[in-house]
Amino acid sequence: MKPSKRTVNIPVAGHIAAAYPGYRVSTHIKRGLLLLVLVLYFFKGVKAQDTVKTLSLKEALQMALQANQTARKAKLDIENSVYQIDEVRAGALPQVNGSGNITYNPLLQQSVLPGDVIGQPGKALLVSFGQKWVSAAGISLTQSLFDQSLFTGLKAAKGAKEYYELNGQLAEEQVIELVATAYYNVLVQRQKIGVIDSTISNIKKSEAIIKGQYESGLGKQIDVDRIAVNIANLESQKLQLHNAVVIMENQLKYVTGINIRQPIQLSAVALHQVQPEALELQSTLDIDGRTEFQALKKQEELLHYRKAAYKAEYYPSLSLSGNYNYQGMGNRFPVFKGPNQGVNWFDYSSVGASLKIPLFNGGATRSRVRQADVSLRKLKEDMAQTSLALNLSFENAKIQINNSVIILNNQKKNVELAQKVYRNTQNNYNQGLAYLTDLLQSENAVTEAQNNYSAALLDYKLAEVQLIKAQGKLKTLLN
Repeated sequence: MKPSKRTVNIPVAGHIAAAYPGYRVSTHIKRGLLLLVLVLYFFKGVKAQDTVKTLSLKEALQMALQANQTARKAKLDIENSVYQIDEVRAGALPQVNGSGNITYNPLLQQSVLPGDVIGQPGKALLVSFGQKWVSAAGISLTQSLFDQSLFTGLKAAKGAKEYYELNGQLAEEQVIELVATAYYNVLVQRQKIGVIDSTISNIKKSEAIIKGQYESGLGKQIDVDRIAVNIANLESQKLQLHNAVVIMENQLKYVTGINIRQPIQLSAVALHQVQPEALELQSTLDIDGRTEFQALKKQEELLHYRKAAYKAEYYPSLSLSGNYNYQGMGNRFPVFKGPNQGVNWFDYSSVGASLKIPLFNGGATRSRVRQADVSLRKLKEDMAQTSLALNLSFENAKIQINNSVIILNNQKKNVELAQKVYRNTQNNYNQGLAYLTDLLQSENAVTEAQNNYSAALLDYKLAEVQLIKAQGKLKTLLN
């Protein structure tokens, strides 16, 4: 008997064997299936790499404004204020209502009449008034002719819409500041990782040389160990920085609405655009141009409207009303029945005007007006405090931007100097004129100088954001 071919123990073969008993998968089929799996994994890996999202600062800001819940809620407040205006405006329009009712009286109320009406003096007569069934349908209309509180409320509703719009702008500015700060932090941390990678690469070159010297009998074991310890320390620092970057990137994804598992790549162009001369350093701050102060001014306007609404309670109000009704009465169920069935139908209407003159309410209106005055005075204090705070932040932002430019330039020179010292020390070490300690110290000095430059660069970009904010121009970052 010819031996059967060996069964291949792979999942796909198992499925085929289960479906077709007695079937045996050959080695050629096995190779084909494995090749197919490898191809699928290859394309899956390519697809995963293609999903890396490159994100510029402008794109991050735009996405955050669309995804941020606070900004979206501010837009909903603006939308809701439109409906509030419609609600107040509805009070000035005619109010029309329809009504209908049906009543059954099992026992009619009786009244006592004198017997004189039927020629029987001194005798009391019990007479029932009404019908067993009473039904009515009608329509009524009320129109306000003069109501000072209604007019004031309409102005206040329009002012509230403008107030919510300012709050929406303020929410957007806060999102812009948050995202720009997070964006620059991620870029600087990435730059620090690049510095450590470069340092590790240089030290490993030196390590190869030292190992070669040690193996040829010209070096010491302690030098090999010391440089290995230095590399291990740098690898640990790199891991810590990498973890910090991951956390910062996750925070940035959160505020921009990007899936937390979506890999992103930021554009470093925004970080290295250091142009302090392009910033407009105003000598004085335009307080009225700041959104925070505009919101307070609008809030003051709304408080004036509230005070006016309380005062409107002193004014009389005049309204017009009218109604038309149709009624049916009888001892039988009145619906769909007329006089022939014992049900009488008749209509009636009325038109009138109503004047309400407030005379005395115990001083409640006066108390509400005085409370509104207190609220206005408190808001004045808030406005004065906000004005001082905005001017303080503006002056501090100007000082900080100037200082950060000086520090950034100094750190840039320090990097150049540290690199020059490192190159000279490396040459001296290769020629036997310097110790390994000097080489490691010069390498660490380069790393420290480059990290200090990165920190100074971050300070400058954050100071730039604060200056733009102090000038009330955060939305220019969207351009």
